[in-house]
Amino acid sequence: MELPAFIRAFPALDLPLPDTAVSANAMQTEQGLAVFFTFHEDVELPAHSHGAQWGTVLAGQVALIRDGEERVFHPGESYMIDTGVAHSARVAAGSVVLDVFEEADRYPVRA
Repeated sequence: MELPAFIRAFPALDLPLPDTAVSANAMQTEQGLAVFFTFHEDVELPAHSHGAQWGTVLAGQVALIRDGEERVFHPGESYMIDTGVAHSARVAAGSVVLDVFEEADRYPVRA
C-alpha cells in the first residue's frame, strides 16, 4: 500500500532505524505525534516503554508482544499501549501503520 503523496510530504522523522528499513511521515502538535510508518523490510523492535500509544494497521501485519503474550494485528485492527507498559514488536515488510503518541517529541522531526 502506497500512501498518498500529500501524506508522504509530511515531515520525516529521525528514527533509530535505517531509512532502508522504515520511513515515517508525521504530523506533530503540542498534544501529540501522529506517524505514518511504511516498513520496507521486516523489523524487530526490542522491548521498550514510553507514553501512551494508539495504533492501527493499514496494510500488512504487526505482532505486538506484552507480558510475554503475542498478538498479531492485521489491516483494520487497532491497539492501545498504556503509558509505561513494556512492549516489543515484529513488523512485516510491506506493512503500513498509523501510530499516535501522546508524547509530541517521541521522535524528532528531521530538519
